[in-house]
Amino acid sequence: MILRSLECRFLTIALCDAAEPWQLGSQDAATPMMQGIIDLHHDIFFFLILILVFVSRMLVRALWHFNEQTNPIPQRIVHGTTIEIIRTIFPSVIPLFIAIPSFALLYSMDGVLVDPAITIKAIGHQWYRS
Repeated sequence: MILRSLECRFLTIALCDAAEPWQLGSQDAATPMMQGIIDLHHDIFFFLILILVFVSRMLVRALWHFNEQTNPIPQRIVHGTTIEIIRTIFPSVIPLFIAIPSFALLYSMDGVLVDPAITIKAIGHQWYRS
């Protein structure tokens, strides 16, 4: 009896996801296109976190090495060839990693509907006075 009641309740729940009040982030994807958009968002956010961690580390390192109270004699940095190479190469490589999935998603959105179920024509007038 109880099992049958639970079965009826859980099998009749519609599996449609809707936005909730004060929801953070997007709702679950209903189409493969939206899933691609969400995946692209996650990929870009990953690179954002990498950049944030790298810049924060460099800032803390610079504040530590050139602080007069904690380090009265600052370290001598004569050549920064490695950091210059990293600061030049990474900003040019990161957009390439972002562009590849972005172009794939853009070209997948280019498909034209062959026979739409409904078409809507909307006409509007800006600053229209009659």
